[in-house]
Order: sequence, then C-alpha cells, then structure tokens
Amino acid sequence: MLNNKSILITGGTGSLGKALTENILKKWPNVKRLVIFSRDEQKQFQMAQEYPVSEYPQIRFFIGDVRDKERLIRAFEGIDYVIHAAAMKHVHIAEYNPDECVKTNIGGAENVIHAALKTGVQNVVALSTDKACAPINLYGATKLTSDKLFVAANNIKGKHNIKFSVVRYGNVMGSNGSVIPFFLNKKREGVLPITVDTMTRFNISLQGGVDMVLHAMETAWGGEIFIPKIPSYKIMDVAEAIGPECEHKVIGIRPGEKIHEEMITSSDSFFTYNLGKYYVIIPQTPVWNVDDFMASFKAELVPNGFAYNSGTNTEWETVETLRSLIKEHVDPNFIA
Repeated sequence: MLNNKSILITGGTGSLGKALTENILKKWPNVKRLVIFSRDEQKQFQMAQEYPVSEYPQIRFFIGDVRDKERLIRAFEGIDYVIHAAAMKHVHIAEYNPDECVKTNIGGAENVIHAALKTGVQNVVALSTDKACAPINLYGATKLTSDKLFVAANNIKGKHNIKFSVVRYGNVMGSNGSVIPFFLNKKREGVLPITVDTMTRFNISLQGGVDMVLHAMETAWGGEIFIPKIPSYKIMDVAEAIGPECEHKVIGIRPGEKIHEEMITSSDSFFTYNLGKYYVIIPQTPVWNVDDFMASFKAELVPNGFAYNSGTNTEWETVETLRSLIKEHVDPNFIA
C-alpha cells in the first residue's frame, strides 16, 4: 500500500507517531518519503538519532506547527498520505489553557484539511479519542469538533481525489502522560494517587492503535469514524497490578474528567455498523452509497440504542492480564 508513496505524520515525534514510523518502515521498506512533522525540536533531534539518514534516507524531519497553515502547505507538497496525530491532549491542562487547546485541536484540524486539499494529498486519517464522545471537557469538545471537520471535509473536496477519515480509541497503554507510566514512576514513592476508585477506561496497545490507523488508511471510503473493540480496565486493578504493596490514595477527580468513557453513544447507534474487528460510525450524509458499503464490508447495523461505554463493557482486563501487558508493551523489566 505505501511502497513508493510519500507519507507525513503530524505530531510524528509522539508515542503513536514513533510507533507508526517503526511499523511503516518495517512493513513498507520501499516507502518513497516519510515526513515527521512536529514543533518539538528536541524530540526531533532525539528521534533522528534513532533513524540516521545514512540508514533511513527516506525519512525527513520537518519542524512546524499545525497552527501554521502556510507551513503545512509547504510540508504537504508531494505527499500522498497524511496521518494527523498532533494535538493538545491533557484534559486538565486544556481546562486551564482553553485558547491554546482550541487553536491546536480545532484550528490545526482546519489547517490540515485546507493544506491537504490545496496540495493534492490523496488520503488523510485523523486521530481522535474516546473523550470526543459526549464530551464534558474542553479537550473532548475540541476533538469532537475536529472529528466533525474531517468527516465534513469529504463534502467539500469537489474534484479532488481525496478521502478524510477518523480513528477513535481509548487510552493507549504506555503512551506519554498515560496512567500506567505514571503509576510505574510513582511506585518508587510508595503511594499511587487514585482520582476515583470506581473509574474505568478503555485500553488499547500502541500496536493496536497503529493497526487501526493503517486499516483506516487502506479501507476508508471517506467520512467514517473507526472504533476498535477493546477491553476496559478498572483503575484499582491497574493500581493492584503495578503496586500491590503501595498505598492507594484517593485524591479526587480532576477538572474535566469522567468516571467512565464512551466511544459510541445511543444517539450514534442509528449510523453505527459492526465490521467484525471494528465498529464504524458513518456520516449522516455520506458521499457514497450505504448499501454498497454494507455489501462490500459485510457490515451490520447495530441495534437501536446501542452504546459502547468503558463501565458497561463486556470485555475486561484483570490484574494478571494487565501485568502481562505492561511487561509486553511498556516495561520488559516490570515486576509487580
């Protein structure tokens, strides 16, 4: 799919961007160009040490901010595929810095769409979050707006041969700023701070996130929001898996947090289809025929009122499975 193609990843120095880079180079060694676009000079410098130009001549490191439309246009020249992973993502930081969150997550999305249409990009996959579903915090609201912009972009593409789609998933195990690395670090202090002891979250590995992005890139017709079928975990099980000997201190919920996360609401059920490994929410006004879509993917409409919530999920991680996953995906030297 990507051999002899040019790909750009916004936010390419983040956890998922680095995992995508590794997977793309391994799976498609003849990729024409892979552009890592981000505003963090230090992270780009560090990543460039892992991918020296002598061994990876196809990689380019491009300093830029998604808030800067002209810089994006320049970066997108000659690009076939864009993966939009850049975002301001910490819930409590967004609550205290709302203008900055809006500029990056909404303004940045608008700029990516504009630059892609202007430069002849063929395929854009944007990363979303479970917090965009029925949002109660600013981060979630900006990502919901971003999702809507990317879905609607298919309606304004005109004669451009381009598809825009979205992937939405839960907490990425081991990603920067997520709870598992945080607990692993706090374990040394003997106290694990718990916001609310009944809290649950969806759980996906970095590889699972990468696989979803590549699946959307390969199969999207334009306007879909792809959602994985993944397990949930209870925050107290994560604490027990990592630090059974630690004090588990409840400190109270942070601004903008939910007790449970959602990825599909009952209101979405009228446009949600079961594809087997994934669910997909299709646009209310798709630019393609829904019957053809259903036949092509053997898609089945979910029951009216169906909802996908981390607290009512039917699949759960246990303390034992969490320990195995941490060792596999986060820290190979982990010992509970």
